[in-house]
Amino acid sequence: MTALGAPAERREGPDKVSGAARYAAEQHPAGRLFARPVPATVARGEVTGVDVSAALALPGVVAVLTPDDAPRLAEPDDPTLAVLQNRQVPHRGWFVALVVADGPEAARAGAGAVRVDYAQEAHDVTLRAGHPRAYVPEEVNGTFPGERRQGDAEGAFAAADVRVDVGYRVPPLHNHPMEPHASTAHWDGERLTVHTSSQGTTAVRATLARMFGLEEERITVVAEHVGGGFGSKGTPRPDVVLATMASWHTGRPVTVVLPRRMMPTSVGHRAPTLHRLRLGADRDGRLTSLTHEVTTHSSRIKEFVEYAAVPAGVMYAAPHRHTVHRVVRLDVPTPSWMRAPGEAPGMYALESAMDELADALGMDPVDLRVRNEPETEPDSGKPFSSRHLVECLREGARRFGWAGRDPRPRGRTEGPWLLGTGVAAATYPVQAYPSTAAAQALADGSFLVEVNAADIGTGARTVLAQIAADALDVPLDRVRIRVGSSDLPSAPLAGGSSGTASWGWAVHEACLRLAARLAAHRGPLPARGLRERADTEGKADADSAFARHAFGAHFAEVAVDSVTGEVRVRRLLGVYAAGRILNPRTARSQFVGGMTMGLGMALTENSTVDAAFGDFPESDLAGYHVPAHADVPDIEAHWIDEHDPHLNPVGGKGIGEIGIVGTAAAVGNAVHHATGVRLRELPLTPDRVLTALLNHRGPDAD
Repeated sequence: MTALGAPAERREGPDKVSGAARYAAEQHPAGRLFARPVPATVARGEVTGVDVSAALALPGVVAVLTPDDAPRLAEPDDPTLAVLQNRQVPHRGWFVALVVADGPEAARAGAGAVRVDYAQEAHDVTLRAGHPRAYVPEEVNGTFPGERRQGDAEGAFAAADVRVDVGYRVPPLHNHPMEPHASTAHWDGERLTVHTSSQGTTAVRATLARMFGLEEERITVVAEHVGGGFGSKGTPRPDVVLATMASWHTGRPVTVVLPRRMMPTSVGHRAPTLHRLRLGADRDGRLTSLTHEVTTHSSRIKEFVEYAAVPAGVMYAAPHRHTVHRVVRLDVPTPSWMRAPGEAPGMYALESAMDELADALGMDPVDLRVRNEPETEPDSGKPFSSRHLVECLREGARRFGWAGRDPRPRGRTEGPWLLGTGVAAATYPVQAYPSTAAAQALADGSFLVEVNAADIGTGARTVLAQIAADALDVPLDRVRIRVGSSDLPSAPLAGGSSGTASWGWAVHEACLRLAARLAAHRGPLPARGLRERADTEGKADADSAFARHAFGAHFAEVAVDSVTGEVRVRRLLGVYAAGRILNPRTARSQFVGGMTMGLGMALTENSTVDAAFGDFPESDLAGYHVPAHADVPDIEAHWIDEHDPHLNPVGGKGIGEIGIVGTAAAVGNAVHHATGVRLRELPLTPDRVLTALLNHRGPDAD
């Protein structure tokens, strides 16, 4: 057995469970201070005055930074990082002051004592279809066209034998990693060291260098352990700028930990999306027309678009198709990356609409998806590097017992419980970015591999060590891995399910070069050992002649309480085609984690933007409910053996995000099967389900 493909245990596990692992806020430099931001309490306006006298009079408060006296920084590429640089308030929760104290309690008390006056302006925070300021961006996040037309989707829809024209709503959703966003900054003369909770310290160093006018070589950014991110830590956030600013101002180390209640307005969120799906098909179930329209919001200061219509160009064969994204710039916090951005809400809508089409046709929903399997990627026309969605659907159906399903809604009951099952497909793109890595053979017979990867709880250290051991053809226990510091060979962030593919490519090449050098070496190694380095620029980012995606199929069984409207998921099952599975143990953990997050999206996770105050009322884990272990008594993740030679040297596809993509739709489709009622707005909370059930029974129902 080779190291690669073995179910190796995570290397950092003992340190994490014993408390030896240290996170960004758990650094203890001498003289450390703590800082707490003061968020704006208006939805739009300007700061007219800040009274800091009461805060400075409190014991332990050292300083208060305001827009009038905070250090002036260079303009960042990301406007959300321009904190305390002017008096404008673009949205509620924007930071308008920073209190620095000798302890976290003193900083909190000081922040509560700061008095801020505002000149308020009229605001608009409400997303609605047909908003007069909605527009179609030329490009979505600089990557996808805002609108895409192929053929005559409208004409084909009008002429279709069977038509589905439906709308869906997904609310704002929030990243809630276990470790809040935190940074500890320390200036030592002209050198800056920052420990931060980040999915990529190379980018953090570049940002700090630009904003503070430093050479990158004078900055070290460390993220040795990161307690989750789900996209919210993919780019630098205000905490790292504030900690660095406060340390510069005071001359002492400073830690900033964003309170969880501040995170929804300061670290990004998944923007709400309004969907309209129009599917036209012939009587045999073959799609003739597919239209997916998405309306979403972004902030006044930065355009970020939840590109939810993009999967419609990947999934199903339809000769006529139209996708469009409309954006409304509102007085809201800037949305950002959240696990499977675009695909998660987009596939919820598309896969729900496919289920509705199956109902209209009287066709099994698995068979409908199989019938519309494309030969090439519909949007680009490129051949797929590999596509085994049909195999995932069939294997999932076999494992789930789909063949014994009664297709009629509301056909199974257990007392007051209505039982149902549902299915949905999933897809996520294969991505890789240039990376560097170094491999060193040491005189004691061990090997050291260095790459500035970020292990955000995925087991990256372990899998990279396996890739190295495989390339070097040595036992796994002879390989040591160093990650999580900008002083290491530069690497891209952990995001877009691209981490292992990007870093592993460079590690693989560096280790192959080292192995070749060792094979040619004669005599003992020098005291410093032998070292090789690899850079995949021009390879990892080269254009491909193939459309490269992972695929999967999700199956769900639910029980719906007809008295209370409560939905209980009894079973979740996912089957994936994700290239070579490099470590079955960590892969299963990622798949299950994604499915659990998809369950939360379906049933419990909900946020709103308060029209009067411009705030997210569900700002902590008491109001924003994430699923717990008890919410899924039976969850399974499986995969098929897939060999794809058109990816990267190790043959793996990203797996961190595809688990969430189809789960919400599978649960929603199962709820429809159980109740006979179609709910088109997430989450499927008891109040919504019960209201739908009562309306379904008619006005005279008990």
